[in-house]
Amino acid sequence: MSAIRTVLGDIPAPDMGVTDAHDHLFFRSPVLAGQELDDRQAAAAELRAFGGLGGRTVVQWTPYGLGRRRADLAELARETGIQVVSATGLHQAVHYDPDHLARIRDRLAELFVHDLTKAPVRSGLIKVAGGFHGLDTHARHVMAAAAEAHRATDAPIAVHLEGGTAATQVMDLLCGALGVRPEGVILGHLGRSPDTRAHLDAAHTGAFLSFDGPSRAHHATDWRLFDELAALAEAGHGHRILLGGDTTTATARASSGGGPGIPFLLHSLRPRLVREFGEQFAAEVFVDNPARAFAADWA
Repeated sequence: MSAIRTVLGDIPAPDMGVTDAHDHLFFRSPVLAGQELDDRQAAAAELRAFGGLGGRTVVQWTPYGLGRRRADLAELARETGIQVVSATGLHQAVHYDPDHLARIRDRLAELFVHDLTKAPVRSGLIKVAGGFHGLDTHARHVMAAAAEAHRATDAPIAVHLEGGTAATQVMDLLCGALGVRPEGVILGHLGRSPDTRAHLDAAHTGAFLSFDGPSRAHHATDWRLFDELAALAEAGHGHRILLGGDTTTATARASSGGGPGIPFLLHSLRPRLVREFGEQFAAEVFVDNPARAFAADWA
C-alpha cells in the first residue's frame, strides 16, 4: 500500500491532509550566510500557526548537508502535531564545500537509500537541483544517484528548477534516460519562470508541478500565479498542481522575520483559490495532489 514517509514513520497517503508541499524549517548554506533558518522556536511557531489554520503536513525540501536537523524535525512533529516529511539528496554544488562533495561523490545512491530506509529519522523524498536553462556535470551525477535510489525504494524525487527553467532537460534525463516513473517527480519553482507554454509542456511529461514562492520578494511568483494555475486547470492538469511556501531565509518567516512564512498558504492563498476556482480545486491542490505526489510503495 502506498504511504507517506514522515519523520515519525509511515502514514497512509489519505492521512496527509492539508499540505504545504515545499518548505523549509531548517536550512543553512554559505550562499545565504546570515540568513540561516536555525531557530527551533521560530520553526515551532510556524508549524503551530499552520496547524491552527487547518494545516496537517509540511514537506521540508532541505537535503543532505544543509542543516536539515532531522532529530529536531521529529521532536517538532511530536510537539506540534504537524506531520513533517524530510528530504535526502543534494542541492547545487555551490552550496557545499568541494572537498566534502569529493568525499561522498562515489556513494551518493548508498547515502540516499540509507537516509530513506535505515536512518533513525528517515527521509521521505530525494531533493536534486538543476541549473539555469541546463544541467551541469554535478546535477547529472546527483540525478543519476537519485534515480538509482528511486528504483531501489520508490521514493519521490523533488527537483529545484533554477529560475523555473530546464524542466524538459530534467525530465528527459530522469525519466527518459534513467528510468524514473514520471509521476514520481515533482518539479519545483515553476512559477519563477512565468512561461505558460513551458508549464504545459512540463505537465505533459506526467510530473507533478510545484508552484512555490510567496516567500520571495521581487519575483513573478505571486502576481502571475493565478493566470498560470488557470491555464493548467483549463488544459486538464489541475490534478498535477502543488503549492508551497519555500521559506528559505529567516526574514521570510511570519513568526520572527515579518515575512509571509508557512501560514500564508492557508490564511491568504487558499481563500483566494476558493474564490477563483472553487472549493473542490483548493482541496485538490492542498490535499489530493500531495497525497499522490509524495506517496511511494516503499521497498
